[in-house]
Amino acid sequence: MGLLAGVNRTIDYQPGPLNAKPVPAEKFLDGTETAQVSAPMLSRALLATALLAAAPALADEAPASCPFAAGARPVDTLPAGAPHGADIPIDTVVVFMQENRSYDHYLGQLRKRGAERAPRDASNPDPTDPQAPPIARFHQTRYCEVADLDHSWNGSHAEFDDGSMDGFTAANVDDSDPNGSRAMGYYTAKDLPFYYKLYRKFATSDRQFCSLLGPTWPNRFYLLAATSFGHIGNDPPPNGMEYSQRTIFNALDEAGVTWKVYHSGLPFALLFAYVRSQPSKLVSVDQYFADAAAGTLPQVAFVDPMFLGAENVENDEHPPSNIQVGQEFASRVVRALFDSPQWPRAALFIVYDEHGGFYDHVPPPPACVPDAIPPALGQNDTVAAFDRFGFRVPMVAVSPYSRRRFVSHVNRDHASILRFIETRFDLPALTARDANADPMLELFDFTRPRFARPPRLPAATIDEPQRSQCEAIAAQ
Repeated sequence: MGLLAGVNRTIDYQPGPLNAKPVPAEKFLDGTETAQVSAPMLSRALLATALLAAAPALADEAPASCPFAAGARPVDTLPAGAPHGADIPIDTVVVFMQENRSYDHYLGQLRKRGAERAPRDASNPDPTDPQAPPIARFHQTRYCEVADLDHSWNGSHAEFDDGSMDGFTAANVDDSDPNGSRAMGYYTAKDLPFYYKLYRKFATSDRQFCSLLGPTWPNRFYLLAATSFGHIGNDPPPNGMEYSQRTIFNALDEAGVTWKVYHSGLPFALLFAYVRSQPSKLVSVDQYFADAAAGTLPQVAFVDPMFLGAENVENDEHPPSNIQVGQEFASRVVRALFDSPQWPRAALFIVYDEHGGFYDHVPPPPACVPDAIPPALGQNDTVAAFDRFGFRVPMVAVSPYSRRRFVSHVNRDHASILRFIETRFDLPALTARDANADPMLELFDFTRPRFARPPRLPAATIDEPQRSQCEAIAAQ
């Protein structure tokens, strides 16, 4: 069930290698400068490091280029001539993160020039019979899943299977789905008409990855802090209340940049002590719609969906919730910005926290290790480091300056959204992950607002027979 699942269970900017000189390198589990881990956990972390150093890399795979460190400012890392600060005509940045859908699962059928579609012969083995035909991708006609899928640290690494991408069905065997076939389902424009039109119109990417092979919380930590500070699961703070880790909100306040978190009852950022100390900046999502209409959105806004609810109420798109309920909520977030006086100088990023256990055919590439805090591996956890992105997820940049029908092929993760914010407001990087992240400028043409008048998009309706089927599934 959304956020709590698993807690006890154009300016001609060309991306590429950043070519400025590096800046010197220079929190968090319990409020100290470095993570506090037990001696056995530290031993396992050191063992993991040794094993990883000795393990062969994927064929022909180069390590990520990571010349920059925490504290690097955009002027230090951008190529010469790239815009930053007031050079970027965006005054309002909105970040809207939904839950648990992979790129192939949602957009593998997107007909857009340049977008990589899922292979027609994509499949995974049948875990019930090694001699049986493989389980192929198929059009999922059910809008609510019969069971959640495995998107844990261990499950995600099993699905990845050292780049073979053939562990999705086996990881998702369930009494309601004995061969895990639901992991291979996908949707089309018929199922998600608003999303498909939105993603066709505005700039998007077929190389947007989540930040690590793991679940919701650590991936959302990367969106706010550019690190999961050792976390690999949806585990609560050690004091039961809050984390003291530095986040983007600290940096915004230090630079005098206004911000709010608009939430649907449970703001994810409330997990951080600094955010918890400023309750006036945590407001209902209803206020987002009011502020957008009045033209009073802050310079940076994060919008959180409803993380808990019945299948036809929860709107974060986390299985087993109804995908069209989430699409409808997203459409209102988008249209509110379209109709806002702030639209002419706004940018909205829609992205998903992680893949949710659904198949994707592109192996995640290497990534920059964010900091010196290793994964807090338990005795039975997969040995791995924070040196690889997670699976691909949908992402679209909605703005008057978004490049029309553009598809990027640059590898990015959630830290790139942070880097865009840091680039616009000249903020220092939080960790090495965002310091080396591409700032997404390629998605925009700041010389010409091609969507000064927002495009027409189809209604995001909710199919009544599907709504009824979701209720029936929930009653089982």
